[in-house]
Amino acid sequence: MFLNAIGTALPEKCYSKDDCWVAFKASDWFGRLDSRSHAIAKLVLTRNNGIEERWLSVDSLDEVFAIDPDVLHRRFAAHAPQLASAAGLSGLHAAGLDVDQIDAVIVTTCTGYLCPALSGYVIEQLGLRNDILAFDLVGQGCAGALPNWQLASALLAAGHCDHVLSICVEVCSAAMYLDDDPGVLISACLFGDGAGAAVLSRRPLAAHRRVEWKQTVSFIDPSERAALRFEHQDGMLRNILTRAVPRLAAQHAADILSKTLERADLGQGQISEWIFHAGGRDVLLALEGRLGLLPDALRYSREALRRYGNLSSAFVYFVLKAALGDRAPGGWWWLCSFGAGFTCHGALLAVE
Repeated sequence: MFLNAIGTALPEKCYSKDDCWVAFKASDWFGRLDSRSHAIAKLVLTRNNGIEERWLSVDSLDEVFAIDPDVLHRRFAAHAPQLASAAGLSGLHAAGLDVDQIDAVIVTTCTGYLCPALSGYVIEQLGLRNDILAFDLVGQGCAGALPNWQLASALLAAGHCDHVLSICVEVCSAAMYLDDDPGVLISACLFGDGAGAAVLSRRPLAAHRRVEWKQTVSFIDPSERAALRFEHQDGMLRNILTRAVPRLAAQHAADILSKTLERADLGQGQISEWIFHAGGRDVLLALEGRLGLLPDALRYSREALRRYGNLSSAFVYFVLKAALGDRAPGGWWWLCSFGAGFTCHGALLAVE
């Protein structure tokens, strides 16, 4: 399988963490939460948390504090198809492919639910063929991009497709919840909205940099399910985020990297670029420590986190797009995502 293009899409409005702190203090929610919650939110939003701004699908931050099941569902239903289609169109343009050349579309999300599913909206808005294979993957959290690509790889290897459009879209502002739980508050300060798309093909396109998917490894640890997940409360998604996440992310990322390198008969020193889901500042620090990486090794993940916040499953598309756009040195690249479950996935890319 070859990656022939990356596309991304963001909402129209961008908000700084200072904007978010001012809006929170002015909201009704500020008076409904206790003093410890005020201190946590202030610490996260006014000090260095690795994030400077986030793109959210709201016209003003006042809308973020209208936390109601119907309001949140309408936000997802309005913006998820739009962002997914915009990212898909961006990817198609970058690949130089016509819509009729796409044989399958795979759409991943965890921040909302539509039936009929998101893939149908993408087919409609992009004008994809009516006989296209369409798949929707849900519930995989921040880890979702690589399972999406694993399915694409299987379709391509089986000869069912020549080109697959892979999309991850998250409207995290449609999964907003507030209460006095520290993990819930920190989550509300970290996540942004966005979508990423990749054109994945059986053969490389001549006009593009050659990026080949070589090996992939996954690990799922249900015993740690409670560490990071969504739960439904009051008819809404409530994000459970615990202190164990950085440790689990680093531990499992190191384990699957080691397993993949052993299978490929490679050493860690042969990895020239690291394309990691960030999670947050503390996750990046834990990854650096566990893998013995210098801060510059995760520069693309760190910069994407600073500019967009945690985009959940869509995040790694932005990191990979930045590395390719920067003409990062070729060789072996490591692509890794992790999240709810607790799950971790990695893939070895050969880049020329």
